[in-house]
Parts: sequence; structure tokens; C-alpha cells
Amino acid sequence: MSIAIDVPLILTLLVVVFGLVMLLDILFWAKQRPKDAKQPLLIDYSRAFFIPLLLVLIIRSFIIQPYRVPTGSLEPTILPGDFIAVNQFAYGLKLPVINTKIYAIGKPKIGDIALFRYPKNPKVIYVKRVIGTPGDHIVYDNKVLTINGKKASQTPVGIDLDNEAHISVPVQVAVENLLGVEHQIFVRSGIHLGQYIDIVVPPGNYFMMGDNRDDSDDSRVWGFVPEANFIGKVFAIWLSWDSENNNVRWNRVGQMIH
Repeated sequence: MSIAIDVPLILTLLVVVFGLVMLLDILFWAKQRPKDAKQPLLIDYSRAFFIPLLLVLIIRSFIIQPYRVPTGSLEPTILPGDFIAVNQFAYGLKLPVINTKIYAIGKPKIGDIALFRYPKNPKVIYVKRVIGTPGDHIVYDNKVLTINGKKASQTPVGIDLDNEAHISVPVQVAVENLLGVEHQIFVRSGIHLGQYIDIVVPPGNYFMMGDNRDDSDDSRVWGFVPEANFIGKVFAIWLSWDSENNNVRWNRVGQMIH
């Protein structure tokens, strides 16, 4: 999770202020200035930054948003320090700041890794995998998922280490087939987070889980995610920083996510 600085609000305010200054200068102030007079600093800044900031606002609000993953809840698919690219229009176009959907394009699907606002505190941003959509019957029993009567098979592929605060914990790595979406998960023996769940996802809501099944704060703990809270679909890693070794994980740069 991450506490989000309200970047859309800041960008929107700057664009509005700089745009208004430019408009007033074109309509009134420029006509009153002597031809050889130097432009005020605010007008210089407005003319220099209005277009670039407007483009950033449009791209970030409607096309692609960058996000740095701070935790290991989606390991081994996404690691702490991965900078992910998020498709902003995958689940519909929304106006910045007020987050009102203006055009419906698609809905979250089982297997998607999605960025969303934490239901209990919308200022906090989470990234998890979609496990259940509205109306789905979800059973989580002995660390195995069953969705609408279809078991998500797990094929063990080896042992790895889950690093927590400089402490390495052995975990089982398995390939899970989530209704056709194959991805790796971490499963840890001796821990039973959400050991047994049997629920039906209510209308307009989604059930989310991390791939690091026994080290993820997700819907097993705090419940469902309303559709209105979704920001976009994660599709790639554009940079990855290993904070423990202070270097770039070059092998992860440009990796597509599924």
C-alpha cells in the first residue's frame, strides 16, 4: 500500500491557475503593457508550464499512471520497489480529482492486477489481483481457491525466499491456474491467513488478493472493493529498484505483467 499524494488535484490546480493567468494576459494585461516591458514572472511561468502540465494531467488521468510498489504482497509477480505502469482507461475514463466515470470501457476481470483506493481509507492506494467479480462464489480452503465451483490448481515449482525487514523466510513457489490466468504465488507453511472463506461477491464489488498468499493485507482481512475505487489495470514494470542492495533490477525493466 502507499499513502497517495493527491497529484491529480495538484496538477489540476496548477493547470487551472496557469491557464487562467494566460487567458487574462491575452485578453487584458498584454494590451496594457508597454511593448518593451518585461513580462511579469507569473506570466512567464504560466506560458512555460501550462502546456507541459496539461499534457501530463491528460496522460496521467486518462492513459497511463506510474506507481511504485512499496510492499511484497504480490510477490513473486511484483516485487517491492517495482515501478509499475497502470492503464488508466482499462476500466473506463474518469475525470481527475472527482473520479467520476465519463465513459465505460471495461470492467475488472479475474486474474487482473489492479490499482485501487483502499475501501477503508481512499487516500491509501493498494495493488492486488482480482479474484472475484460481482456474483462470483469464492471458496478459500487450505490455501486453495475455488471460484464458482472450479478449483484454481496449484503446481509446485520450487522453494524461494520471502524477504521481510532483512529477514528471509522460506516459501513454496507454485504456479496457480486462475480460470486460465497462470501466475506464480508464494505459499508459506505454518501461517493460515484467511484459512477458510466461503462468500459470494455482492453486486458492484470485487474480491482482491495478493500473490504472496500468507503475507498480504487484502479482501480476506478487510472485505470487498467497490468498482468506483478502481484506478486502472497494471500491465508492465518500467523500472525496478532493489532498496536492500541499492541497485536497479535490470532484468525486470520492461517486463509485462499478467
